[in-house]
Amino acid sequence: MMIRSFGRLAVAAAVSAGIATPAMAAENTRLALGISGWTGFAPLILADKAGIFKKHGIEVDLKMIPQSSRNLALASGSIECAATTVETHVAWNTNGVPITQIFQMDKSYGADGIVARNGIKSIADLKGKSVAVSAPGTSPYFLVAWVLNKNHMSMKDINVVTLEPDAAAQAFIAGSNDAASTYEPYLSSVRDKPQVGHILATTLDYPMIMDTVGCSPKWLKANPKTAKALTDSYFDALDMITKDPDQAYTIMGAASKQTAQQFKESASLLRWANRADNEKFFASQIVPFMKEASVILKEAGVIRKLPDNYAALYDASYIK
Repeated sequence: MMIRSFGRLAVAAAVSAGIATPAMAAENTRLALGISGWTGFAPLILADKAGIFKKHGIEVDLKMIPQSSRNLALASGSIECAATTVETHVAWNTNGVPITQIFQMDKSYGADGIVARNGIKSIADLKGKSVAVSAPGTSPYFLVAWVLNKNHMSMKDINVVTLEPDAAAQAFIAGSNDAASTYEPYLSSVRDKPQVGHILATTLDYPMIMDTVGCSPKWLKANPKTAKALTDSYFDALDMITKDPDQAYTIMGAASKQTAQQFKESASLLRWANRADNEKFFASQIVPFMKEASVILKEAGVIRKLPDNYAALYDASYIK
């Protein structure tokens, strides 16, 4: 009896003193989210610059982190959430860095691709050639692995030169390497210079690049309202793109040193996923894709085993 009374008194004293007990602890409305300069992530930048995050009562620190390092940032706790491709979420989870996907951002429709010298006419011609591509566990690497797999080849058939997407495109334009895997806005830098090479394949030919935002499961459990506000902010950013495209493209283009028109052209090669798209994606598309992607990830040596439970890799409740 005395112990219970003391417990009540302790809680009352804590409330009086303004000290939060574990059950009373407020959500943290601040979070760090890892992204890159990929065009598909621009609505998050718009949500930041246009005050949409603030309207939803959250403060989001958008950190530019290469895809190959985002899992390390997540594991160290320097970020709570990350935007990346679906198969990368699978790889991180399988390799010991838990992350739960909560909303889909985009799907590439020609915004990711492989560029090659003009003498390389087919995927088969890549055999024995030098291909600049980011590290294993990134979307450019997975793109190459996927395309090779669909053409009865593997990463062992090419000579990999490890470069990030922007550097891969720049090196290719400068005359280095036989081919490169990159994405918008860097892909267009090669598209505009046909004398140095051509686009060999894109996600129009091989639709397999789609991005989601995921967060640490531990952070999600402690901050569900903040995660919901993050999701709703993304959808509000899409609404702004529809209602005020000129301002939206200007803001998003400035982040990648593009004019509004240049950014609009880059964005035409992808589709941002609205709430209805998200509902369809999580209901019927994400699991089949993760299963197919996992087989290729294992073949490419990115993961050693297939996931035990695909349903545990996402939580669709935040898109409602």
